[in-house]
Amino acid sequence: MIASVRGQVAALAPTTAVIEVGGVGMAVQCTPDTLARLRIGEEAALATSLVVREDSLTLYGFADEDERQVFELLQTASGVGPRLAQAMLAVHAPDALRAAVATGDEKALIAVPGIGKRGAQKLLLELKDRLGAPVGAPAARGGGAAVPPPWRDQLQTALIGLGYAAREADEAVAAVAPQAEAEGGTPAVGPLLKAALRTLNRTR
Repeated sequence: MIASVRGQVAALAPTTAVIEVGGVGMAVQCTPDTLARLRIGEEAALATSLVVREDSLTLYGFADEDERQVFELLQTASGVGPRLAQAMLAVHAPDALRAAVATGDEKALIAVPGIGKRGAQKLLLELKDRLGAPVGAPAARGGGAAVPPPWRDQLQTALIGLGYAAREADEAVAAVAPQAEAEGGTPAVGPLLKAALRTLNRTR
């Protein structure tokens, strides 16, 4: 198993970072929050989890070891694969997920794309004794007025990290603002980032 990678960031895409390790470019699937911290040409270190399928090998990357462990624990629940586990971490930090499970907060889980009310109830039951108690102050990702950083700042940082100018990033954030406000609560940054990139591609 590849537990971590360290090397220069060769490329960034909406869901993927390419990290050069020993002359080999490794494609690593990351959340928008993790991607926003990376810069092309700079060195990065990511905790990773290798998911093996019959027809693919996919490497998932995380900002720290805690995030990686939660990613793997989430997949012990029935119906949770790596993509859904990553989506949960794109919306909520590890401690926010622990807090949601510990308090039976259905709404927090329903905020994750792909999880409905019944799915949230099932996950709360299955994960109750697996994630453990929060280790710090709970924090949700992807937005919400009471939770820093705001989705606007996070989205703008991600776009600048992908090589867009600050002015372009500002315009793209403004373009997707109605979509984010329509979602309410804590909009997921992943879909907003994709929508912003589509807007930028149309104007180029």
